[in-house]
Amino acid sequence: MNGSRFLGQFIIWREKHLPHKQFIYILSFFIGIFSGLAAVLLKNTVHYIHHGLLHSVAIDQISYLYLLFPFFGIVLTVLFVRYFVKDKIGHGVSRILFAISKQNGRLRPHNNYSSLIASAFTVGFGGSVGLEAPIVLTGSSIGSTLGRLFRMNYKTTIILIGCGAAGAISGIFKAPIAAVIFGLEVLMLDLTMWSIIPLLISAVSSLIISYFFLGKAVVFSFELIEPFILRRIPYYILLGIFCGLISYYFTRGTLYIEGLYSKVQNAFTKTVVGGLMLGVVIFFLPPLYGEGYNTLDALLNGNPSAVLEGSMFYGMHTNILIFGGFLVLLLFFKVIATSVTNGAGGVGGIFAPTLFMGGVAGYLIARLVNLLGFSDVPERNFTLVGMAGMMAGVMHAPMTAIFLIAEITDGYALLLPLILTSTIAYITIMYFEPHSIYTIRLAQRGELITHHKDKAVLTLIDMEKVIEKDFKSLSPGDTLEALVLAVSHSKRNIFPVLMNEMLVGVVLLNDVRHMIFNTDMYKTTFVRDLMMLPPAHVSPDDSMEEVMKKFEETGSWNLPVIKNGKYIGFLSKSKMFSVYRKRLLDITADEY
Repeated sequence: MNGSRFLGQFIIWREKHLPHKQFIYILSFFIGIFSGLAAVLLKNTVHYIHHGLLHSVAIDQISYLYLLFPFFGIVLTVLFVRYFVKDKIGHGVSRILFAISKQNGRLRPHNNYSSLIASAFTVGFGGSVGLEAPIVLTGSSIGSTLGRLFRMNYKTTIILIGCGAAGAISGIFKAPIAAVIFGLEVLMLDLTMWSIIPLLISAVSSLIISYFFLGKAVVFSFELIEPFILRRIPYYILLGIFCGLISYYFTRGTLYIEGLYSKVQNAFTKTVVGGLMLGVVIFFLPPLYGEGYNTLDALLNGNPSAVLEGSMFYGMHTNILIFGGFLVLLLFFKVIATSVTNGAGGVGGIFAPTLFMGGVAGYLIARLVNLLGFSDVPERNFTLVGMAGMMAGVMHAPMTAIFLIAEITDGYALLLPLILTSTIAYITIMYFEPHSIYTIRLAQRGELITHHKDKAVLTLIDMEKVIEKDFKSLSPGDTLEALVLAVSHSKRNIFPVLMNEMLVGVVLLNDVRHMIFNTDMYKTTFVRDLMMLPPAHVSPDDSMEEVMKKFEETGSWNLPVIKNGKYIGFLSKSKMFSVYRKRLLDITADEY
């Protein structure tokens, strides 16, 4: 009680003495700090788990530990989620988009920590997924929690969610510009000063935390040796097309495999089969263990032999067929490993798998071009650019991909090929798949509004508050005289005709206007002869999008609302437009 009283007093004090804009700045700063700490904590935790588990594994021979660790990781994750969290926490970014679309930006409080713990078990023990989505969900949940705690409106809460996401990306990759663009491009926040300034504050504060605890080290060490040359543009275009096609395989393959697992009702069977399958895949292809950033680092630094460490092919990187075939297998089975990890109950994102496949794809294309003698292209550069191309294709976020890869590798000298390949990859996958892997499930269920402003506004309209009930009702046996009397006491031009609270028709004033002064008809004309059936009706359970569609299809200005067969009132198109305009201003108007 004391805590609630203190909070209430603080909110009153803040409203009197601290302008709303400055308070949002303060909240975005702390969200960035907390998101940065979450990123540092999770990254270090997984690093030490990896080191503790694999320090005794020899690099020149296969190890049966790769069979066991991923299975144990998934089992631990499933037990934690099932008996402690008792809620679904997978698909972090999709969960954020759903909260924005259908839950007024509300994420459950356990998301402040649950995905961190679960993903530490999953990825730390070798699950073939990334840590980025769990950290982004954590940061966004912190923003949502603070928004709810301080009783912020929908618009401000969404900005705070975006601040958490931006802080998470910035803390993980030390890429503040890409973090801000992620909020605008993936979460579809409005491009206004109202949204950009808080995002920048969160990104920078998180970056400072990351630098303080992790130093200047970045995810990938890359030094540009061979600059961009114009004559290599056709090969970057080829890489873009290839990344687009691989992105389509990644998206569809992931959805298909996870769909198969969702059909398995027995949780024990799902976990055991998935965990063992994942262990077998990683046993034969050790680079699929964990996030896979070690493989990318090896390719970026011209050390391809490190890719084969722990496999039966160690030391054979000079054999063109074996090494090339190994890379193709990595591309093919990475999708399976990632999907099996999530499908079996593991918790992780597709950020790292996307970068992994993009890097391998870029290196593979460059190696093939060089071997065939078409040109002499830098394999390290193509590895880097391929990461951006794959991200642009899978996430449908070319701008985020371009700036993320440029920032984390200090590769701005390759900005032109990054732009070219990312754009081509995005265009290629858009031909096959109009939705990103984050949004496709929501779009299929009609729950995606973040990418459609009209739907976003309609979702915020409460039907109960727009139903109008001040209509004079009639019964079929009423005379024209009773109708005229109702007209004289009503400001409406439509009159519902009811029988036992059920709507049996409506009378339009325009249809009887020529009769109302003909007193000879008052006793001989009945409402049942004048009424007509409405062209359609709506239910309180209908979505506002469905309601607007019925207005459009019928051309009506008023539609009756029926619940369980009983008449409630009418929805007016004019009032809907008025409320729509107000809601639109609420979520889009710049408050600066």
